Amino acid sequence: MRQDQEVVIRPIEEKDLSRLWELIYREATPEWKQWDAPYFEHKAMSYEEFQQIERSFIQKEDMWVIEVDGTVYGTVSYYFEDAGREWLEMGIILHQPDRWNRGVGTRALRLWSEHLFETLPVVRVGLTTWSGNERMMRVAEKVGLQLEGRIRQVRVVNGKRYDSIRMGMLREEWITQKHRG
Repeated sequence: MRQDQEVVIRPIEEKDLSRLWELIYREATPEWKQWDAPYFEHKAMSYEEFQQIERSFIQKEDMWVIEVDGTVYGTVSYYFEDAGREWLEMGIILHQPDRWNRGVGTRALRLWSEHLFETLPVVRVGLTTWSGNERMMRVAEKVGLQLEGRIRQVRVVNGKRYDSIRMGMLREEWITQKHRG
């Protein structure tokens, strides 16, 4: 578990499962999906369907919940990009719009990147988003990630083309940032 004055990120527990279904799978077109990789299909599922896979969420190392005031509002996650497990992509989703634009995402992503650097022998953490998600790019910059790549015009959202944006931070950059304060 990691926390600051308001935000907690922690492994998923059994008590979180119905809330995760509600946030992630209950709706066919949830509002958060307009911003989180809307070019990939999202599938809703019934609670009964979710119950068949729900145990796989408990205590995962690569996906934790974001909690504020005792309520789960989203998730942080990661996956390795390389077979040597030296660099990874992380993600964050605040599933409830009433938690957007309040600094929760920035703080959760900062806690998550600290956790990843402190517990995994990675040289880089990063995230990939799309140029239409300006909030995500600002959050990444606030946490210390910098633009590493822009693949032009490869993401299509509502018939309009956007760039794929790759941002990252090296371990030595994180250490320098951490010592500054």
